[in-house]
Amino acid sequence: MANSRNMAESSEPFRQFAEWLALAEKSEPNDPTAMSLATVDAQGMPNVRMVLMRRWDERGIVFFTNFESQKGSELQASGKAAANFHWKSQRKQVRFRGPVEVVSDAEADEYFFSRPRGSRIGAHASKQSRPLESRFALEKAVAVWSAKFGVGEVPRPGYWSGFRIKPVSIEFWSDGQFRLHDRVRFDRDEPEGDWQVSRLYP
Repeated sequence: MANSRNMAESSEPFRQFAEWLALAEKSEPNDPTAMSLATVDAQGMPNVRMVLMRRWDERGIVFFTNFESQKGSELQASGKAAANFHWKSQRKQVRFRGPVEVVSDAEADEYFFSRPRGSRIGAHASKQSRPLESRFALEKAVAVWSAKFGVGEVPRPGYWSGFRIKPVSIEFWSDGQFRLHDRVRFDRDEPEGDWQVSRLYP
């Protein structure tokens, strides 16, 4: 793993994440910020899907969604999530695990109003994750909401915002010859705690 020795010595996982993400942004053909997001339902059955990380800092990684969707409901109920970035071009992965928090209204507004107008209308028209009788019904809903807003501003729905995963575990994985992969994991007891570093068998 590139710089893994220095990473372990510095105990700064977000610096390593920034370096790997920068490499992915240059080499990945599509969506270097795409990550698999894992949640669990009320019965403990896991669900996983791809989402886009929209921002990050040392507090954690942020994505946005409809809170009435399956993932939104599960995240609000459990308060925990896991995510994985897999960059095939770099043969690297980064895993995040930890509690989640809802981002501030200011953060949600800033991102929502940066989206294309059609995406903002879609946030009103889509009853995300719920049964859809036909594609026509969705297109009709988009037309209805488009007419409602006309040429005016499209507001952020109250049920639409973002979650921040505040990691208590971050693992860096880099492909190795003969499947002797390089794995370094950073763990802490709480989101604001100090990191402990360990190297793992592949």
